[in-house]
Amino acid sequence: MTRHLITSAIPYINGIKHLGNLVGSQLPADLYARYQRARGHDVLFLCATDEHGTPAELAAAKAGQPVAEYCAEMHAVQSRIAEGFGLSFDHFGRSSSPQNHALTQHFAGVLADQGLIEEVVEQQIYSVTDGRFLPDRYIEGTCPNCGFDSARGDQCDNCTKQLDPVDLIEPRSVISGSTDLEMRDTKHLFLRQSQMKDKLDAWINTKDDWPVLTTSIARKWLHDGDGLQDRGITRDLNWGVPVKRGREDWPGMEGKVFYVWFDAPIEYIACSQEWVDAGKGNDWESWWRTDRGAADVRYTQFMGKDNVPFHTLSFPATIMGSGEPWKLVDYIKSFNYLTYDGGQFSTSRGRGVFMDQALEILPADYWRWWLLSHAPETSDAEFTWELFQSSVNKDLADVLGNFVSRITKFCRSKFGEAVPEAGSYGAAEETLIADLTARVAQYQAHMDAMEVRKSAQELRAIWAAGNEYLQAEAPWTTFKSDPDKAAAQVRLALNLIPLYAVLSAPFIPQAAEKMLTAMGAEASDWPDDVPAALTRLAPGHAFEVPEVLFAKISDENREIWAERFAGARE
Repeated sequence: MTRHLITSAIPYINGIKHLGNLVGSQLPADLYARYQRARGHDVLFLCATDEHGTPAELAAAKAGQPVAEYCAEMHAVQSRIAEGFGLSFDHFGRSSSPQNHALTQHFAGVLADQGLIEEVVEQQIYSVTDGRFLPDRYIEGTCPNCGFDSARGDQCDNCTKQLDPVDLIEPRSVISGSTDLEMRDTKHLFLRQSQMKDKLDAWINTKDDWPVLTTSIARKWLHDGDGLQDRGITRDLNWGVPVKRGREDWPGMEGKVFYVWFDAPIEYIACSQEWVDAGKGNDWESWWRTDRGAADVRYTQFMGKDNVPFHTLSFPATIMGSGEPWKLVDYIKSFNYLTYDGGQFSTSRGRGVFMDQALEILPADYWRWWLLSHAPETSDAEFTWELFQSSVNKDLADVLGNFVSRITKFCRSKFGEAVPEAGSYGAAEETLIADLTARVAQYQAHMDAMEVRKSAQELRAIWAAGNEYLQAEAPWTTFKSDPDKAAAQVRLALNLIPLYAVLSAPFIPQAAEKMLTAMGAEASDWPDDVPAALTRLAPGHAFEVPEVLFAKISDENREIWAERFAGARE
């Protein structure tokens, strides 16, 4: 038994996430966690809300709420939606937790002791009216590139050009609208990542099994231009982890907080402390400290490609630089972007489907199946309503749902609601069992390798094998001349249902549970022995014909939803 530590990139607190965010980290992480649990391994699956930084303050101000109250409310919302999607976190924590405050301050202290923190004086925009320094996103103005009059201090949302606040024409404070701005000196702490470059480079070079997307991004940051740069880890903000050196005050850093990119990955560790303190588990250190048993842990991270630099370089620099025996990540599964119908998801324009909206119109498994079977692994993927409708109707309704409905209804009509006893298997049945044995082994290989799309394709082929068997052997025809042979065919087909349920549960857990319930079967161990698994429902075992597992999406609904989520036209 392997111990699997699994973390998903933590979603930002400012609003409900869209489907692209979901498939880029949390959903494939859940797929892997569910699979490893089913294989009998010990799993700790952690996620949290990322609650610090400028966007949290701005979102709270827009909502007219104190930032702490806003974050608490949005954590509850995101937690509820995650539960609706069947995300099986062992704990869903908060980066604003006391545990993360203390651990972030601890890391800052030991990094300083190792000579990896430098105090740097730099100039930053100060608002005289607001009486405070303004981080990038607290400044708006006209973009010098395209003339957009609401460009932010870090980027123009209209032309996507990266900016510095001093680039803006007629800059103003987002807080007050004041243009009474001036440049003033302010002191900040920088993590001396450049000192860790060789060690990080050597570590990355050992990861020849990582996705090319992950290592190529890491190497680009290490070697392009001037190479890995030191990076600021503090900000002049009110909301965040107060800057301390361990438990001690840090002279000259009064009123400052740690930059969100620094404290957010540390929350992975703090989240396990929260898990213990919530009474859900024990001994968090055995998962994270190699001197306390974590050396035998397999640690896997899931994230979108925009998070890769922080997880391949900055967070490892923090861990390595501390000089303490913390567990480093073993594998990083990164994803490209999911686009929406020829463009980007947009919260401000109401463009695309967001997680709460998705659950309003269809059950979670519809979305889970489409997103995972179209996961943007090797390139960006595009969501269109036509693709979604086709996949749901063909894969879920026509292949899996149709198989379960057809065989249970036929058995009920000819043999009653119990597994028939008569007859014995012949060549066709032995061929199917052999084929399924090979396919299940291939499915497991893809899942072990975290090849999400290939896993979905193999799972669909396993479902299709049952339909093809029924189509070829036609027990409804056999029954007319040889009822005993038909009984054997039905018995094997009925036993496919709990097998399909166990194999499918990582992808579509709600439907898998319905299949098991209908067949009067409990969740079972992973079917390492397929022939044995196909004798699970003994003759005489009672079952019920389930309700329709998956309803088809009509053209009318597809058109309604496409119009509803198209967003404001430009």
